[in-house]
Formats: sequence, C-alpha cells, structure tokens
Amino acid sequence: MTERRLYLIRHGKADRRSTAEAATPRGVAADPPLDETGREQARILAKRLAKMPAPAAILCSTLTRARETIAPFVEATGADVTYRDDLAEWFGGDWEFKEFEELLVEHPEIPRRILLQDPLFHLAPGGEPFDAFQARVIDAIEEALAANPDGDVWVVCHGGVINAYVGSILGLEGQEMFFLPPNTSINTVKVDGERRALWFLADDTHVTEPSLFPD
Repeated sequence: MTERRLYLIRHGKADRRSTAEAATPRGVAADPPLDETGREQARILAKRLAKMPAPAAILCSTLTRARETIAPFVEATGADVTYRDDLAEWFGGDWEFKEFEELLVEHPEIPRRILLQDPLFHLAPGGEPFDAFQARVIDAIEEALAANPDGDVWVVCHGGVINAYVGSILGLEGQEMFFLPPNTSINTVKVDGERRALWFLADDTHVTEPSLFPD
C-alpha cells in the first residue's frame, strides 16, 4: 500500500451574527452560514483544491459553513461529496447560542483558563463530552480511510474536529484545542497502512499568498 494523505480542511469564516440553527443527534446547534469574507475564502480555496491531485473521497460536515466552503469546488468540478453528521463541530449545549461576553459573565474563570491554555469544553452545561466527540470524529475519518484505501481523502470540517483527530495522533490527553486552525486552512496527515503521521498544520497560503497559486 502506497503512502497517501488525509487533508483536514477547516471551513471559511462564519457569520457570527446569524441565528440559524440545525437539529443534530446531540441537540439544536448553531448553524451560521459563511459571511462575505468566508465566501471569498471558499472561492480561493476551490482554486487551490483544483490544482491538487483528485482525492479518492471528499467528506464534509453537515453544518452549513462547511457545506458552503466546499460548494465552489463542487460547482466547478462536479465532485461527489459525502456529508457526515459525525464530522460536525463539538456540541456546546447551553453555549451554542451565547455570545462570548455572556460566557465570561457566567464563567469568570474563563480568561485565566485561556491565559494558561487550559481546557474549556467541560464548563459548558449540556455540552458534548470530549471523549464522545473525539470518538465520533475518529470513527468517521477512519471509516473513510478504510473505505478508500488507494487515494487521498479530504475532510471539510471544523477547528474542533481537526484538533480532536490530530490530537489523537499526537497522544494529547485532556486538551481539546491545542491549536487554532485558520479559516480554510489545510491540515495534513500522512497515511501509510495503519500508520498516521502529522505532516503539516494551518496551511492557508492560498489566502495569505495567493500569488503562489496562479490561475
């Protein structure tokens, strides 16, 4: 079996003013679309993806911001995409529709936890347990890799999803977010049989240095 790559692609910038929601198996979740910046990021990302080797499979979160991120590429190429709820972002329970300022009032310990890089997810009332979140993410991605053994796999998803999968490779314990993937960044894992090796994180050069990828 030849070495191949798993590309974990974060969605574009979302419209945080949106009150859109989606029903999920875990509860009603915030489901904002991309904002104007995010839509432009998605268009730029599509141009880069078109220059890459065609994948064996493309998976995508069912949430709107992820679906809209891969949409320009699908429209340009006609590529098939499998949408998986298990690739949706961590479910925050009572936090889903609250502004950050509200959370600071309810949880005055948050600024210090951020300062010290300590976990936050467990503070959310009704939030998804991190172990359950990580398990569903890993299962969905590994199922896709097993079903497509001869090529690259692209997964369009969320920052928490990327952290959950990559963190498992690195053996991180008790830390749900160890880095912040930029919008539309490509985060790469080398796959060789059962071996998973981190290859590249937070690559958004298609946004920051578009001249590297001319038409």
